[in-house]
Amino acid sequence: METSKKAQKIGILTAGGDCPGLNAAIRGVGKTAIVEYGMEVLGFNAGYLGLINNDYTELKESQLSGILTLGGTILGTSREKPYKMVKKNGKTDTHKPEKIKKNYKKLGLDCIVCIGGNGTMKTASMLAKEGLNVIGIPKTIDNDVWGTDVTFGFDSAVQIATDAIDRLHTTANSHQRVMIIEIMGHHAGWLALYSGVAGGGDIILLPEIPYNIRSVCKKIENRYEDNKPYSIVVVAEGIDHPKNQTAASHLSEAIQTYTGIETRETVLGYIQRGGSPTPMDRILATRYGAHAAQCIAESNFGTMVAMKNNELTTVSLEEVGSNLRLVQPGHPLITKARKMGVSFGDEYQLIE
Repeated sequence: METSKKAQKIGILTAGGDCPGLNAAIRGVGKTAIVEYGMEVLGFNAGYLGLINNDYTELKESQLSGILTLGGTILGTSREKPYKMVKKNGKTDTHKPEKIKKNYKKLGLDCIVCIGGNGTMKTASMLAKEGLNVIGIPKTIDNDVWGTDVTFGFDSAVQIATDAIDRLHTTANSHQRVMIIEIMGHHAGWLALYSGVAGGGDIILLPEIPYNIRSVCKKIENRYEDNKPYSIVVVAEGIDHPKNQTAASHLSEAIQTYTGIETRETVLGYIQRGGSPTPMDRILATRYGAHAAQCIAESNFGTMVAMKNNELTTVSLEEVGSNLRLVQPGHPLITKARKMGVSFGDEYQLIE
C-alpha cells in the first residue's frame, strides 16, 4: 500500500489493567507518528473515559522522551466499557458511544490507537463497526489476546513471578514446607506455566488442565518419600476453587488436610503488574507502537498489530474481540516439563 502524504491527527489511549511497557508503546506510536509521518498526536486520559469526556493532552515529541523505562502509563487508565449492558433492561447504553463518535469527529481525528487487552480490543472492534478508524495494540501480563504470539507486559510479569518463586525455594527448603504461590492470569495459564517452569515449580496448576487434589497430594508425598523435603506449587488464579477462597488458600487447606505436611501460601497479586518493563517488553512495545503508526499511514484500519513467528503483522479487530488465547494441554513446554517430572495435577486417578 502507498503511504499517505496527508498530515493526520491521531489519538492514543491505554485502557484496562496497567502493565509494564505501556509507556514504551505510547512512545513507539507517538515518536514514529510525529517524526516519520508528521502527524499530530493527542493522548486521551484514563482510557475510554478520555474519549467519552473529551479529556486529552496534545503530545509533543519532547513529552515522549524519557518514558521508555517507566512503568504504568502517563495517560492513566480505567476499566470503562462504553458498550456495557445496562442491568435494568439488558440493552447497551448508547449515550457513551455517541459521545465518543461526536468527540472523534469534533476533534477531526483520523484514527484512535487503543492499547489494551481483550476487553479493550472488543470495544475497539465495536468502535470500528461504528465507522471510526481504529488500530489496536495488544498488552497484558496474561498473554491471552487472540491473534498474536505474545503481548507486551508478559515477559516483565514472568520475570517478577519467577523471582518470587526463586525466593520461596530458600524458605521452603529451610522449613521443609510446601510453598504455594498464586499467579495472575484470569482464565489463561500462560503466566503460571512460564514462571512455574522458569522457577523450578514441582507442581504447576493451570485453568486449562483440570486438576485432582489427590493427584497433587500424591506428588508431594512421593517427593518426601524420595528425600525431597519441600515442594513448590505454582497455581494460576483461574483454576477451579471455591468463590469464598483464593486458589492458594484452598489448596493450602486441602494439602495440609490430606498430607499433614506444613503448607504456606503466597498470593503475588498486583506486584506482577508493576515496575519497569524488561528489555524484551520495551522492544516489543516499541515495535508494536511503530507498526501501529505505519498502519495508520497506510490506512490499514480496523486491525490489531500482532506478532506471528517473530514477524509483525495485523489481524482483524473483529476476530480478536470474540476470542481468547488459552494454553493448550499439549503445549510443547508442558510436554517437556512433564518429562522432567513436573506435575500438572492430572497424573493420578482418584482412589477412593
